[in-house]
Amino acid sequence: MIKLNEFLTHLAQHNPGQTEYLQAVTEVLGSLAPFLQQHPRYTGHALLERLIEPERIILFRVCWIDDHGQVQVNRGYR
Repeated sequence: MIKLNEFLTHLAQHNPGQTEYLQAVTEVLGSLAPFLQQHPRYTGHALLERLIEPERIILFRVCWIDDHGQVQVNRGYR
């Protein structure tokens, strides 16, 4: 049986401050939980871990000018 609460707690500890991400994962896991409970053969394949870990991350620079005319540089992710 999947221990979703433990999984979400672990995920929250490794992604502090990522409220939107954690909310999205919680919603998806809520949808997957009935399936995983009906098909326990998938629990040993780290299905949830594979779903939440990105295969790749594209990191790029975002430069913009703020209201005070100062150039700001941030990171963007896809």
